[in-house]
Amino acid sequence: MSLDYSIVIPAFNESARIGETLERVLDCVHRFGWNAEVLVVNDGSTDNTAAIIQGYAAQDPIVRLINNPGNHGKGYSVRNGMLQASGEIVMFTDADLSAPMEEAEMLFTAIHEGADIAIGSRWLERKRQTIQQPLYRQFFGRCFNAITRMVMGLPFADTQCGFKAFKRQAAQAVFQLQRIERWGFDPEILFIALKRGYSIREVPVTWGHDERSRISYLRDGLKMLEEIVFIRWNALTGAYNKPVEVLSPQIPAAKN
Repeated sequence: MSLDYSIVIPAFNESARIGETLERVLDCVHRFGWNAEVLVVNDGSTDNTAAIIQGYAAQDPIVRLINNPGNHGKGYSVRNGMLQASGEIVMFTDADLSAPMEEAEMLFTAIHEGADIAIGSRWLERKRQTIQQPLYRQFFGRCFNAITRMVMGLPFADTQCGFKAFKRQAAQAVFQLQRIERWGFDPEILFIALKRGYSIREVPVTWGHDERSRISYLRDGLKMLEEIVFIRWNALTGAYNKPVEVLSPQIPAAKN
């Protein structure tokens, strides 16, 4: 049986909140009647994240655990999940659910209306931010976004929001070509998508900052700037022009 939606959640040492996250996601899926699967990608966690996910998978067959071969980063985890997903629309969301799962309906609607890709934005309607970031995080985030807009020609108010949905064909093409495996993968996938001619709609979403966020805007921000140069180099050398495979949906076997 084909699936309408796949929801990919990257997770690294998320034992403190992955249970609550799955409760909220599964409640949303069943309440809205989505024909969906939930793929949680364990990025080499050293706590009991995988065991918690397995517990939910045993209770609800729409949950699947995917284990990375060690710790590789958020970008690797998202790519791994997106390329193993079976839905006609494939999305990923952060494990902290800073954008409530209910907001996925807005992304799905944008795609049903014709967009190939729909991306959540924290900045199109700032009044939708329920818990704002500290001022220093807002400053560094907006500076990084301004640089990516200028250097990479990305016409989006928010490239970094971890709440994005893709038509299956677009997801296959974009994520097969993705090269960045850590925090800086978001601008890369948007750059690839535009280069391949996919239409992208930016959608304002409700969003609340989570103080447990692991990103360091100084350390990781400098790494992201390095990765912008890497993206431009890949573009110059034709890395994003390569042909991609048409992957068959990976529908899991029914559980007895």
